[in-house]
Amino acid sequence: MDANQLTTTAKQMVADGKGLLAADESTRTITKRFGNYNIESTERTRRDYREILFCTPDAAEHISGVILYDETIRQEASDGQPLVKKIQDAGMIPGIKVDTGAKPLAPSGEEKVTEGLDGLRERFQEYYKLGARFAKWRAVIDVGDNRPSTQCLKANAHALARYAALAQENNIVPIVEPEVLMDGTHDIDAHYRATEAALREVFTQLAEQNVLLEGMVLKPNMVLSGKEASKQAGPEEVAQKTLECFLRTVPAAVPGAAFLSGGQSDQQATENLNAINKLAPKVGAPWALTFSYGRALQDAALRAWSGDNDNAETARKAFFDRAVATAQAARGKYAA
Repeated sequence: MDANQLTTTAKQMVADGKGLLAADESTRTITKRFGNYNIESTERTRRDYREILFCTPDAAEHISGVILYDETIRQEASDGQPLVKKIQDAGMIPGIKVDTGAKPLAPSGEEKVTEGLDGLRERFQEYYKLGARFAKWRAVIDVGDNRPSTQCLKANAHALARYAALAQENNIVPIVEPEVLMDGTHDIDAHYRATEAALREVFTQLAEQNVLLEGMVLKPNMVLSGKEASKQAGPEEVAQKTLECFLRTVPAAVPGAAFLSGGQSDQQATENLNAINKLAPKVGAPWALTFSYGRALQDAALRAWSGDNDNAETARKAFFDRAVATAQAARGKYAA
């Protein structure tokens, strides 16, 4: 493990005013999104769409790295160059999603645990050769009656920590993503309690697995009201609750947190991130607080493209505009 390489890469990932593009949708997920715009999902159309995003001029001014799916990290661009090289040449860092998805947690099956540890060391070695310098593993934690359970929290945190240790062993920065879902009718206080419990357990397990905190990036949820809650917290309350929770649970040694959008609209995700970064200096937050967005960066571009490469420039402009706005929010300087 090269601690210097890991810490340098982690800092680059959360550099001031920059964040991550999450383009790691599984084939099933991107096919579903394509379907919303009547776009056929083939290996070529998926490549074409992602190439549009990766080759957007000046994207690297606002995007530090790109999370890829296994199919994508192996693909070539339309000119025959590897997509990974396109990303590198643009000044961004390639990353890779490595978990194999959330599966029912035995014995009840009511909660989920993320799988993918088998053979992970060997996969990391291959991904490093393919150009990946960071990775992502997502745990899914539900909020509801008697949820999350201690069993769910411990199982997911342990898997996250083992993944992170294996990543660092292979000089790959682990993105640690314990996502406490916003699905449900719960209020923001219930989401706060679940998020606090999840983060406490995750950092306990990371310590037990000797993970270098300076060489990782946290990908957390914001503390939010449930999607179906009758009362929806505004950006200022989201910021206050999120930072209060982090100050109680996230060690200062972690260089940064790249928030997931987690089902928020692009506008909501931007406004909440902006509020968090406006408040952060006032409460002494020691970390960079940026973004790792998928839909919140991509939806406008996907709609503009609609499967027609003649719309590539329009799609690039839509993506770039969202990247600019989100990067402004990462500095607390976004104005709607």
